[in-house]
Amino acid sequence: METRKVQVTGGSTYTVSLPKDWATDNDVSAGSVVEFHAEEDLLLLAPKREDDRVEGTLDVSGLENKHELTRGVMTMYVSGFDVIRLEATRITAEQRRIIRDATQGLVGLEVIEETSDRVVLQDLLDSSELSVHNAITRMRLVSLTMLSDAVEALIEDDDDLAQDVTQRDDDVDRLWYMVSRVFRTVLRNPTAANEIGFPRETVFDYQSSARQLERIADHATKIAGLSQEIGEITGETAELLRDLEAEATDIPEQAMDALLTDDSDEAVELANEARAGIPTVDETAREVDSQVRELDPQSAQILGRVVDSLSRTADYGGNIAESALQKAAPRP
Repeated sequence: METRKVQVTGGSTYTVSLPKDWATDNDVSAGSVVEFHAEEDLLLLAPKREDDRVEGTLDVSGLENKHELTRGVMTMYVSGFDVIRLEATRITAEQRRIIRDATQGLVGLEVIEETSDRVVLQDLLDSSELSVHNAITRMRLVSLTMLSDAVEALIEDDDDLAQDVTQRDDDVDRLWYMVSRVFRTVLRNPTAANEIGFPRETVFDYQSSARQLERIADHATKIAGLSQEIGEITGETAELLRDLEAEATDIPEQAMDALLTDDSDEAVELANEARAGIPTVDETAREVDSQVRELDPQSAQILGRVVDSLSRTADYGGNIAESALQKAAPRP
């Protein structure tokens, strides 16, 4: 850290000098234009760039595996690169297919150039067009509906509904990657924080909560998969599972209400109510566990995994409630 004394020039203008090393490293010299970004009691300074697009290059020569190449594209996207150049001595047809599939799973990313040795992707959305608030609101709706439908598919032995749940997981993943991208962009670029319209602390709370919603969607997908390994569930076991799902879902529902409200007192009340409901979920989970032990070993094992996923959903809701409390807390 360096300090500078504020001086007055012309009788009314405050001036301060820039550290020479910083100016040299960032190509700032006499006549250069710099940007100031105000964040409450902070004033952030950055060099003015003619083209503020962030470009990155990834060598995909050794990435023949679908998972590795897909992960490479997603990592570059989440890291905040606006233009992504994927290069190799020769990009195979299979690699091109994988890249196109990966691109379709990411909001705003499009293929803008293809040659024998290069594929160029570009994010066509401005930061100001990306609403983190809308994204997590959509994630909440989709992920919790997925969970409810997954349990219904399990109980009713509805394979079509289970398949539909699995397909909706892609929508949640797209939104999760977008929120993560915005979060990292806001950390790196103060201009983006101003354009998005939220303080960086709020974006962090939203990103943390989005991660919990993404995990809930993963568990819904898991339950949907398990539903195809067991037949229809009836009687008290079915009713207990429905009760457990309703109680587990209520925790993240209340927690998200707490996170999204602008009233700090209401946020604290809702978040504490959400956290207080977790013991009730645990008690119902124990009841279901006791009930399924009376079933055949295979069914008991499958339903035990379902109970675990529903219990974890309540825990994820508790994590969202913690983020809501942090967001509502007074700032130093």
